[in-house]
Amino acid sequence: MSPLVKVMELVGESKESFEDAVRKAVEQASRQYPNITGVEVYNFTGDVVDGKIVDYKANVKVAFVSEQG
Repeated sequence: MSPLVKVMELVGESKESFEDAVRKAVEQASRQYPNITGVEVYNFTGDVVDGKIVDYKANVKVAFVSEQG
């Protein structure tokens, strides 16, 4: 039986950058799902205060191999 790949949607957040938001989402997901094989970033958003971005957010889809099929 071939492995089953599942996809999970997440939102990563960071005070530093969009790249850091993506990295945090993948790192946190990999704690529960160590078989991550890829990530797709499909949206960036942020919170702005006084003309400055204060929170960076990245919507991502993380693909992982499911051992349970």
